[in-house]
Amino acid sequence: MAAANYVPSEYQFLCSICLDVFTDPVTIPCGHNFCKTCITEHWDRSDRYQCPMCKKEFYTRPELQVNTLFSEMAAHFRQSAQLKASSSISSSEQQVFKPGEVPCDVCTETKLKALKSCLVCLTSYCETHLEPHLTASSLKRHQLIDPVENLEDRMCLKHDKPLELFCKTDQTCVCLLCHFSDHKMHDVVPLKEGYEGEKAELETETQQMIQKRQLKIEEIKHSVDLSQEEADREIAEGVQVFTALKESVERGQANLINTIKEKQETTENQAEDFIKELEQEISELQKRSSEMEQVTHSEDHLHLLQRFMSLKVAPPTKDWTEVSIHSSHEGTVVRAVVQLEETFSKEMKKQLEAELKRVQRYAVDVTLDPNTANRSLFLSRDGKQVSHGDVKNLPNNPERFSNCVCVLGKQSFSSGRFYFEVQVKGKTQWTLGVIRESINRKGDISLSPQWGNWSIWLRNGNEYKANDDLQVLLSLKSQPQKVGVFVDYEEGLVSFYDVDAAALIYSFTGCSFTEKLYPYFSPSNKDDGKNSAPLIISPVIVN
Repeated sequence: MAAANYVPSEYQFLCSICLDVFTDPVTIPCGHNFCKTCITEHWDRSDRYQCPMCKKEFYTRPELQVNTLFSEMAAHFRQSAQLKASSSISSSEQQVFKPGEVPCDVCTETKLKALKSCLVCLTSYCETHLEPHLTASSLKRHQLIDPVENLEDRMCLKHDKPLELFCKTDQTCVCLLCHFSDHKMHDVVPLKEGYEGEKAELETETQQMIQKRQLKIEEIKHSVDLSQEEADREIAEGVQVFTALKESVERGQANLINTIKEKQETTENQAEDFIKELEQEISELQKRSSEMEQVTHSEDHLHLLQRFMSLKVAPPTKDWTEVSIHSSHEGTVVRAVVQLEETFSKEMKKQLEAELKRVQRYAVDVTLDPNTANRSLFLSRDGKQVSHGDVKNLPNNPERFSNCVCVLGKQSFSSGRFYFEVQVKGKTQWTLGVIRESINRKGDISLSPQWGNWSIWLRNGNEYKANDDLQVLLSLKSQPQKVGVFVDYEEGLVSFYDVDAAALIYSFTGCSFTEKLYPYFSPSNKDDGKNSAPLIISPVIVN
């Protein structure tokens, strides 16, 4: 009963060489079946006799045995398949080709929709023009597939055979003949298996890429949250500082106004006292003048003289020549501004100390790279000190600076923030900063951002300059003994600090970094011993 219900699978009647239903099937000694023509042509092209299925090799060319039962079953299966295909196609309606569909390549007037494409003819056919492939014996062996465009792309350019296998070794589609020639020892699988494998691998890779990007999204969101927290904190601190400064300004303004008013009131009171005193003296003098007028009408000269003598008694004796009212407001505003400046300086000092502590959190351990050091430089064993010395015989490797008396740090940075400190005590000349990786190392270096370096220097013991696009002379309140260098790669910022004074020396802003940055050190020439002290990379200590 089980045998009666058995339905043969389509794959049992497909030749593994042409991948079509068997035509004149024959059996070789290992038991595998092939189309007579297929196996004959296969062995004609090969220098050895090998089964295409199990790879068993025969010393002589085997005789081909016709499998009568299998031949009848294959013929029956072919007839059933053709009837089924014919019935399916005949029942379909003729459809006019629409955009996005595959047109029939044979139709000359109205292009109809193609029902099948032939991999042998490399042509797509509508229902009418497909009929010969279903009836003509010479065309029945052609491989029909669902309609597709660009059929030429599905054929092997070398063997003019359908691309029906996938070479996993070379990651390319190949034909059956390629499998037995150029790809004989490769891992070759059917297209479906190759597709499924590649699909699974692509899906896995895609999922991994999605996960990585989702993690990156979370990382970016977290960074934004941290940035928002930092922004809120900075705003709060800024509002607090500016509120305090504003209150200080308002107090200074109120004190200035009160001081001026008080001085003005004192001046007015003094003037009022002077005026009263003068008015009193004028009154007395007017009284004396009136009495003199009365005396002058008498002709008794003795009496007149006696009267004049009495009028001369206790006359006003105060000398008003040097008496004056002076304004005492001059310098009041200046003194108030000076006091305000002192307040601002204290607040600035406080903020700079906080800023220095903040950037010191990004401290990195920098060591000097001997492969970059100019041959006249001496480096300590721990790679933390560099000074100028005698020229040494060292290999002129590509990394080494030939003209510039300088050395780079081993560490490079292409993102984020970093900070390091260098002791410059006892030196009369030095240059510090950062430099891009592609800087010219075999010639003279122009120190400016446009040439890929951001630095400051000391010359002649007390002349400090920032090597910007135009050199900037720096006026420092004190000579730095230790210089801190801070870089924010994404922000495009390079800042230099006087560590001991907690003061900002100079900042390069709006920089555009596109490659790796290296710490840059130049102790300069020893100058007959005046500049023999080394540059020392110091450990960062946060107070």
